[in-house]
Amino acid sequence: MSEGKVVEPKAQNSLHDFDPQKKPKRNKYAFACAMLASMTSILLGYDIGVMSGAAIYIKRDLRVSDVKIEVLLGIINIYSLIGSCLAGRTSDWIGRRYTIVLAGAIFFVGALLMGFSPNYAFLMFGRFVAGIGIGYALMIAPVYTAEVSPASSRGFLTSFPEVSLFLSLSL
Repeated sequence: MSEGKVVEPKAQNSLHDFDPQKKPKRNKYAFACAMLASMTSILLGYDIGVMSGAAIYIKRDLRVSDVKIEVLLGIINIYSLIGSCLAGRTSDWIGRRYTIVLAGAIFFVGALLMGFSPNYAFLMFGRFVAGIGIGYALMIAPVYTAEVSPASSRGFLTSFPEVSLFLSLSL
């Protein structure tokens, strides 16, 4: 049956073969990048928290109805949808890291516009700009984290934006 075939004996197992596998080394740079990128998710929680507290004063100072306040507070989700649709092309054009910086800058400008708004229309425009920045941030932060992370810790690190969003909403 074994014509011309040479059967080699199995190699003996050494003591090192039974040692447990070493855990992969964690990349500190990837961890730091993931932490910083996840900070952009705090923008949405910060915005929701501040605006819900400021709604009473906005209603009193600008003399707007409850319906306008509800629209003002809820429209951020639609505006952030627009920003997230634009974020993919922008990140392909200028890169993920600079898109995160751009998201922060857009949100900052929106926050300034909302802070200095003299009327409801200007406040809605500031809300629009801030929503675009939030959409950019929520779209690009997980993508950037996944690209920077090594395969051994990618799942762990890409969960940071969701965790920071949850923490910012709960505090």
